[in-house]
Amino acid sequence: MGFKALCFALFCVLFASHIYVPIPGNIEEYWKVMALDSTAKTCTFMALCFENIGIMRYEEFISVIFKLDYTQPLSDEYVVVTDTAFTDVPVRLYLPKRKSETPRRAVIYLHGGAYCFGSCKQTAFDFLNRWTAIKLDAVVVGVDYRLAPQHLFPAQFEDSIAAVKFFLQDKILTKYGVDPNQICISGDSSGGTLTAAVTQEVQNALEIKHKIKIQALLYPHLQIIDSYLPSHRENEHGIVLTRDIAIKLLSLYLSKDKTLSQAMKRNQHMPLESRHLFKFVNWTTLLPKKYRKDHVYTEPVLGRTNYSLPALMDIRASPLLANDSQLQNLPSTYILTCQYDTVRDDGLMYVSRLQNVGVQVVHEHIEDGFHGALSYMRSPLYLHLGLRIRDMYISWLDKNL
Repeated sequence: MGFKALCFALFCVLFASHIYVPIPGNIEEYWKVMALDSTAKTCTFMALCFENIGIMRYEEFISVIFKLDYTQPLSDEYVVVTDTAFTDVPVRLYLPKRKSETPRRAVIYLHGGAYCFGSCKQTAFDFLNRWTAIKLDAVVVGVDYRLAPQHLFPAQFEDSIAAVKFFLQDKILTKYGVDPNQICISGDSSGGTLTAAVTQEVQNALEIKHKIKIQALLYPHLQIIDSYLPSHRENEHGIVLTRDIAIKLLSLYLSKDKTLSQAMKRNQHMPLESRHLFKFVNWTTLLPKKYRKDHVYTEPVLGRTNYSLPALMDIRASPLLANDSQLQNLPSTYILTCQYDTVRDDGLMYVSRLQNVGVQVVHEHIEDGFHGALSYMRSPLYLHLGLRIRDMYISWLDKNL
């Protein structure tokens, strides 16, 4: 009995050491955020334990939790909500019921979830897209792209661009009463990556007739070639999302090679021929001094891996790698970044790169924000931070779309 109690006590100590990370003092609703962070890290801890003892893979366990939060397409007094498909890509449509004498604005939303999880059917995204349709009197499309690791990169991009191209057809815009000159693509986290990549493709493709008026990137992940930026270091044990888990999920998105995640943790995953790309993500010049702080640049070690993985140098996976001529054609852009976010510096560097080529950029930085905050807008996972980000995003859309 004593031995069992000792083992249980040791497990509790190990468990607590894994999930407890001090929360920064300026965080709003401190105790609620601490509870949410502990819950997220508890799920991660359990998923990793199950994976290590062979019960089920980490991503399978987390996916089960996500799917518990999926909603049905319920219409209300303001919006007709339907699930349909654009060229075999599942989408959820939000069409305002009120009749309009003129064509409406439209927003295409690409959800976050680290490429492996989530859906536009999640409670938070359904709420956000419904809210957008009501507040802007706009047609909103939530895209349900395929997920990793069952579908590796570039499946997520291919689904997203296919859905966008389908929607941009004259007959489809007419069917839904959309003004072709008032279309936005938005996304959060990995959905922000897809938004940036899809917008680059649409704006630079001569065969696509209708272009995007504006794009909105909410705490986006925009590059994979340098895994040791200042924000990676400062938020290694970040709120909800840690550096190790971010790398694990990114590895599941890119490859079935188990050694990729370990190489990325050491920042030794890029091939020799990628050296010319690092000027596009050189944080010593692209980050404002406030965020560089006293961090010392450590050059990634190249050519240490034996695998060949073209995705590592693909701008569809790392929109920050687009050259200046590709960026010049981009529309007015909204970028929101959060201080306590491992991918914070991706957004900050994209702001600099877009401004450097003359693209109009509005950047809002949340000093007490953290990654994934938009997921916490509905009871019981309700945070003022999530609603604050929602309102900032909607306000910018309303003024600029």
